[in-house]
Amino acid sequence: MVAAQDGNGGAYKRLLADLAVWLHRYFSRRLPRAEVDDAVQEALLAVHRSRHTYDPRYPLLVWVSAIAKRKWVDQLRALEHRSADELTDTVATPDHEAAVIGASVLTSLLGELRPAQSQVIQLVKLEGYSLEEASSRTGQSIAAVKVNIHRGIARLRALIMGNTDVA
Repeated sequence: MVAAQDGNGGAYKRLLADLAVWLHRYFSRRLPRAEVDDAVQEALLAVHRSRHTYDPRYPLLVWVSAIAKRKWVDQLRALEHRSADELTDTVATPDHEAAVIGASVLTSLLGELRPAQSQVIQLVKLEGYSLEEASSRTGQSIAAVKVNIHRGIARLRALIMGNTDVA
């Protein structure tokens, strides 16, 4: 985690992979099988969002355990509110796990950007608006829209790679 906090992308990927295994075992002992993967993903997202709060003077697993416990409680609360007969085993549904996780991660990453950057990336890159349309919707000049897209994507790339020094 210390290497990941210092911007080592490879260390961060290895950390998340190792934590995913640990979290899977943790949640497998505490939740129904169908809930385990969701809980693991939620916990990994929480680790990603709060990685800057980890203090290397303390054991990493104590910090991760606290996050996992909160996500476990959240998952139990969600289970409590669901109807037992929502879905039956006979309903065929496509697996949208990757799309849901990707959308959740993308939303989280866009939240790390300046609002002007996030807004124009959402409009132009995700919703397909032209630069002119995005300019008129946001009140930014076309040049500002281009700059905000460029800088926002650079910031997203840096966040994904674990380098938070990019503005």
